Amino acid sequence: MEFGVYHEFPSLAGRPDTAAFEDAFDLVEAADDWGLDIMWLAELHFDPERSVLSSPLCVASAAAARTKRIRIGIGVQVLPLGNPLRIAEDVATVDQISRGRLVLGVGRSGVARTYEAYNIPYAESRGRFGETLAIIQKAWDAPVVSFEGDYFRFADIAVTPRPFQAGGPPIYIAATSPDTYAAIGRRGKPILMGVKFEDARELAPLIQAYRDAWKAAGHPGQGHVTMRTPGYLASTAAAARADAEASLLHYYRAQAALQMDSARRPGVDGADRKRAAAERLNAMTFEEAQRGSILFGTPDEVTDRLKALERDIGLDGIMIEMNTGGLIAHEKEKAALRLLCREVMPRFR
Repeated sequence: MEFGVYHEFPSLAGRPDTAAFEDAFDLVEAADDWGLDIMWLAELHFDPERSVLSSPLCVASAAAARTKRIRIGIGVQVLPLGNPLRIAEDVATVDQISRGRLVLGVGRSGVARTYEAYNIPYAESRGRFGETLAIIQKAWDAPVVSFEGDYFRFADIAVTPRPFQAGGPPIYIAATSPDTYAAIGRRGKPILMGVKFEDARELAPLIQAYRDAWKAAGHPGQGHVTMRTPGYLASTAAAARADAEASLLHYYRAQAALQMDSARRPGVDGADRKRAAAERLNAMTFEEAQRGSILFGTPDEVTDRLKALERDIGLDGIMIEMNTGGLIAHEKEKAALRLLCREVMPRFR
């Protein structure tokens, strides 16, 4: 199993942004030293109480310079917000700097207010995503590219530099709705799925649809499924809860507010679904969340939960949100990371 940690570079109440970057890079360096497979970097905009990580490719470049072996994942680059040629250039540059340690996760994001701030209609997000992804892949596959689409048009462009990895970094695609699982399988790309409190086994039919579409399209193997979920480790279950419960519940309430905000904005599909999700998140308790697939507890408990998920849904990778909500003290988060790397990962090798 591929082990990863999702990191938002959380803002620190009462402390400058500089301190947030210092703590976050300290965690990245520790993950490299302790053998974590991949550190996933968020892309979050215009939320100063949550995160300072608005430019993950810039941060990935700095992380590459500070580390030796860990892979660096973008989790995820919100493709519709950018120019595809610029994204192709920037990603290839970081891939060169990291000497092939970059993994590009891509998605659309469900935060509609970010689109409005960038003057991009959210209703265009699906179309822009498809065109942007196609252009990026073309730019890495051919020395000169042209494109004619609904949103982007250009002729005879040579994107430079070329990526370090032949054909470009691996591209993982976030599954944002049920219909996207099979679509990603047909593309032959690894998939990123997320749970906040749910039991991931509820998504087993969608994962099977992804694998069936993968096979039907003639791709070798059966695909690659990575699950993002909140998690935290401590020496006892009681300590894990004491350290992380308030932060987790803060995250649920903040996510509920984001869902309700997006549901009110024009061009957003599934508004009723977002409102229902917001109501559930607002009422969520730690006990209820523990009945799902979050990974809170001792190394033994987290190992048992992961092995069960590996068995039941064929999980290939995990992306643990180690500081969900951003309120856990840095040294405690670092201690939890050490437990993950030293006491859980070796049981899957």
